[in-house]
Amino acid sequence: MTTWLTQFIESFGYIAIILLIAVENIFPPIPSEVILTLGGFLVNGTKLTLIGVILASTLGSVIGAIILFSISRNLTLPRLEKLLETKLFKLLGFKKDDAQKAINWFDKHGIGAIFYGRCIPVVRSLISIPAGIAHVGWTKFLILTTLGSLVWNSVLVGLGHYMGKNWQVVVRIFDDYTLVIIALLLILFIYFGIKWYKTRIKK
Repeated sequence: MTTWLTQFIESFGYIAIILLIAVENIFPPIPSEVILTLGGFLVNGTKLTLIGVILASTLGSVIGAIILFSISRNLTLPRLEKLLETKLFKLLGFKKDDAQKAINWFDKHGIGAIFYGRCIPVVRSLISIPAGIAHVGWTKFLILTTLGSLVWNSVLVGLGHYMGKNWQVVVRIFDDYTLVIIALLLILFIYFGIKWYKTRIKK
């Protein structure tokens, strides 16, 4: 995989980075950690520059996020409410007004999650979906997504550049970190799921 990625980036430069990161944000066949650290490493022996790779990857991140955000915004409140009224969701304990409650919660507490979510493996590619469903304003979404992506990309590209030929060490570290994140998210999901279910039963 590394060979063809290297050849692709060397052949098409910044365009390759934009395309790879945009696709990774929608459907992550290649983790961004690999693309970004490799891009940082390739600065050492190609015409690519550190700033150029960071900006190109950030543009790719924003493009991918916009696509997911746009699709999610089409899930209007009436559509969500209609979905929650189906037998399956009723059996799971959902109510029609849960859709509006969820949107209100994200509007009140979740805006900052767009920025922080862009810096967390796994979450960074998915955070655009609840933001779209909650109909976060385009300006806020773009600013927070750009800033969060810029931080994440700068760190990974910088590490790849600094580590040089040992850039894959960074990827392995982040792979382990990702597993920890997934485990923590799963634990939190189960915890809040049980807590929410008990609250519903009491009502």
